[in-house]
Amino acid sequence: MAEERSIELEIEVEGTPEEVWRAIATGPGISSWYVPHTVEEREGGGITISFGPDMEAPGRVAAWDPPRRVVFDGGEGDDGLAFEWLIDARDGGTCIVRLVNTGFQAGGEWDAQYDGMTEGWQMFLSNLTLHLKHFSGQKATSMLPSGSWAGTRSEGWKALTSSLGIAANPAIGERIEIDVSDAPTLAGTVVEVTPSRITLLTDQPARGTAFLAVEGDGPLEVSIWAYLYGADGAAAVERDGARWREWLTTRSPKE
Repeated sequence: MAEERSIELEIEVEGTPEEVWRAIATGPGISSWYVPHTVEEREGGGITISFGPDMEAPGRVAAWDPPRRVVFDGGEGDDGLAFEWLIDARDGGTCIVRLVNTGFQAGGEWDAQYDGMTEGWQMFLSNLTLHLKHFSGQKATSMLPSGSWAGTRSEGWKALTSSLGIAANPAIGERIEIDVSDAPTLAGTVVEVTPSRITLLTDQPARGTAFLAVEGDGPLEVSIWAYLYGADGAAAVERDGARWREWLTTRSPKE
């Protein structure tokens, strides 16, 4: 049998086990910080994960033990990726959330997928933390445009931030505003910075969270993702999503 490996991550989040369960095990909850999901809330129920237009993946609720444990996989007989979520209550109104993402084979051909998923989960778990701290029980509408750019990651990050008219390494707590003529407005307070990602609590075009990120090592995946709440958020996603996709395409550096 081929050797397997898994991604195992954990974070501490605000909320009761029931509140955290709603965020990670229900369609409206997980869609508010990850990617759009529908979930049939029972063991054996179906799920659908949407990674973009015409990019839907079906799956199954392989285990359902609220508010402690849920497992999503590809269905009976599927040997692909599976996602186990565990919730452990702590004193003081917080919980430990543990993710075990299995199904990765050993070998160099799997390294890029494994490393990319690890980096991606770290970003999404950060967003889960923000969702539970600031928007628990609310539903976000997601806007997930991305583009493929050439160059190194540092070159891509410099090109992205300079094109948007923002600093490449802003300070935590600083408010930044994207206000360039060929892109929609996006503004908020910086809550996390890495060498190739800025995380915002947004106030424009609506309250929510956003990530400006460059991932990969050629071709690069450049993303401007936002999770916006309320009717204003839904309207902004409808209005701005296509414009951001076009911007990411037209701004792509040439080989």
